[in-house]
Amino acid sequence: MASYRVETTLKDFVRERVVESYQSLRGAPPTLWSDIRQNDKPQFGDYSANLAMLEAKAQGLVPRTLAQDIADELVRRAGGEGLRAEVAGPGFINVFLSPERVQDSLRALLQAGEGYGTWELGAGRRLQVEFVSSNPTGPLTVGHGRQAVLGDVLASLSARLGYAVEREYYFNDEGRQVDLLAESLWVRYRELFGETREIPEGGYQGEYLKDIAAAVRAAVGDGFAEFDEAARTTFRHEAVSRISEGIRVDLETLGIRFDQYFSEGTLHRDGKVDEALAALRRVDAAYDKDGAAWLRAGHVPGGKDSVLVRSDGRPTYLMVDIAYHINKKERGFARVIDVQGADHVVEQACMKAALAALGFPPDFLGYAVHQFVSLKEKGETQRMSTRAGRFVTLRDLVGEIGPDIVRYFMISRKPEAHLEFDLDLAKSQSLDNPATYIQYAHTRIASLFRKAGALGDGLAATDLAPLRSPDDLALIKKLDLFPEIVRTAGEGFAPHLLAEYALDVARFFHGYYDRNRVLGEADDVARARLALLRGVQLVLGQSLAILGMSAPEEM
Repeated sequence: MASYRVETTLKDFVRERVVESYQSLRGAPPTLWSDIRQNDKPQFGDYSANLAMLEAKAQGLVPRTLAQDIADELVRRAGGEGLRAEVAGPGFINVFLSPERVQDSLRALLQAGEGYGTWELGAGRRLQVEFVSSNPTGPLTVGHGRQAVLGDVLASLSARLGYAVEREYYFNDEGRQVDLLAESLWVRYRELFGETREIPEGGYQGEYLKDIAAAVRAAVGDGFAEFDEAARTTFRHEAVSRISEGIRVDLETLGIRFDQYFSEGTLHRDGKVDEALAALRRVDAAYDKDGAAWLRAGHVPGGKDSVLVRSDGRPTYLMVDIAYHINKKERGFARVIDVQGADHVVEQACMKAALAALGFPPDFLGYAVHQFVSLKEKGETQRMSTRAGRFVTLRDLVGEIGPDIVRYFMISRKPEAHLEFDLDLAKSQSLDNPATYIQYAHTRIASLFRKAGALGDGLAATDLAPLRSPDDLALIKKLDLFPEIVRTAGEGFAPHLLAEYALDVARFFHGYYDRNRVLGEADDVARARLALLRGVQLVLGQSLAILGMSAPEEM
């Protein structure tokens, strides 16, 4: 896959020319540079820059005078690059591009093909995205689905940025919650013999354990009348292995496959937890108080001194997580992205404090934080709880509406905002459903190319000169945003931007196609418009691929 150079986008072309012109005039680059804006109204140019107003204020100059000087220099230096500039208002620099210059952007897109929107920022460095990592204590719920899709799309975006990406799931298969799961399963198992036992306090009430209990009975027989150590060991193993396998299957149904499933138990067995505590002590990042070991993290914004090892010798989740991240670095990852819920903010600050004390690079660990999910159907919102057994499984949701729709809805809202999953809209087969609307645009173009036959071949080299109308140029400029959207969505942990962009492109396309005839025009016009729609198809196809959705040829 060929990479796509950022300098070929229209927005970056204008940005570079404005900066160069300012530097030519002032002898230094701008210090308060604000990004340029793409204009919706052609009378104000294709792009606008507020650079002159920012720099003039800082340097005691007249903004409009500085803007006019920059605009004049911009035109003088542009030469034959198809660019002119005007000053508007208090000092905006409005930049107008010739149709030929805009057409060059489409030509670059067609030549890059599926490589359009890829970057070399990661330079092939290894990057791990760890996500979902739900404790193997029950089936994945709708709430887990949001993190699953968010992590998977962030991994795909990171690959687009040039990283060698690996997806990892961390199984927390040790500790008190697994013991409670084992005993809860044993209670359900004894119910098969007509006995009534109490689920342990803090245990798991879900009906799913009844099905697992029946399978366990078939596998281990009719023993284990008491919950002794042998029963604890057996039911821990059976519960964790069976639920873990169900999680793998559910995620694969959603189109998510992990490169690595990592067991917490290996950290304990290999002595990595003790080694991590010793390392923290060596750098004075851990101290003892009240019989427990503590992490020094109160100096970090959002953090606080926290227990690492309890007074009874049991390590906390934080202690094990520190050992896990040391292990990640030992495995050769240059960067790590952890996808977590918003309820882990304090732990995240403590983790960063620990890694900083151990000398990790500041950018080694990044957190993609998300809020939670509620399911709305027929105007009512469902509240979910795994322990209480009140939840909708991810498997049921995917089975009802399909993986593509689930993925789009899970990623369509910014991660930091609560997501209310509108089941009625998601189940809708109409074009009111945004996921269907995007896919229909791709299908519509594919149908057009089937009708076009040989006329649609070799479009990367076709003459784009007929593409001069405001409709043509606006659609090209919309496609030109794709590389920037990929970068911003990936670096900012904001994959919803790509979902929004794909919907925006689909809307632009449907409007364009309804207003402009393609087949039936003169061959030069038809081929130019087919080339433009090939660009739309490529951008929509790559957007859907990153989102993990199919790009159908027929619907």
